[in-house]
Amino acid sequence: MQISWKGLLKPAYKIYEEMLYREVMKNEVPKHIAIIMDGNRRFARRKGMKEIMGYEFGSKKAEEVLEWCWELGIRMLTLYAFSTENFRRSEEEKRNIFRIFERELKRLLTDEKTYEREVKVKVVGRKDLLPKNILDLVEKVEKATEKHKRCFLNIAVAYGGRQELIDAARRIVEKVIRRELMPEEIDERVIEKNLYYDNELYAKVDIVIRSGGDQRLSNFLPWQTANSVAYFCDVYWPEFRKIDLLRAIREWQRRRICPRN
Repeated sequence: MQISWKGLLKPAYKIYEEMLYREVMKNEVPKHIAIIMDGNRRFARRKGMKEIMGYEFGSKKAEEVLEWCWELGIRMLTLYAFSTENFRRSEEEKRNIFRIFERELKRLLTDEKTYEREVKVKVVGRKDLLPKNILDLVEKVEKATEKHKRCFLNIAVAYGGRQELIDAARRIVEKVIRRELMPEEIDERVIEKNLYYDNELYAKVDIVIRSGGDQRLSNFLPWQTANSVAYFCDVYWPEFRKIDLLRAIREWQRRRICPRN
């Protein structure tokens, strides 16, 4: 009988995961985690599949990670789903991505867990760039969950960090012109109130995680991640594991106890 290494390692992996979980739960957990879900297409190519299948697997992984975060008591999760630069991709790829996004929004809208856990769903980005059917669905999901205050899920779509800051600056200038705000009143909190989402949790990211091996933040939440812990892992997003999330949280906890100079 042939026994695979994967089968032998599975019990050990589960023991390690449980050990990490107990270690992490002894200390404070982060309030806001942001994730750059990178490596979907490379995962598909490595598996000999069409690239769109990487996004299919990636969307399922996002559902799984969402469950892990709520289980751990993390209040806000921001997922980088589609950047403003991604509009340069082929029409077919964009169409397939938006199809998956539409399906996931419908799932969030109808899933009982969204309401049992009181998950408030917010889409952050240039919503005016989205197809009308997607925009209509975004409005429905946001409206249906607007009173929820226990958990917060932000989906960054048509998002660019520099553009968010430009749009915030424009809103502030308009308020100054209308004499609703004096120039000397502009401070950090004023800027944060004019980001895409006026929420204190959104204004500060504790950990930003990027899968796929690249060690850059790719114009993702530049204001919010100014003092956050950046955690990079080599696994492609569809293969992201619970231990990767737990390791990121453990690193954040270590740096809070022993900050680096």
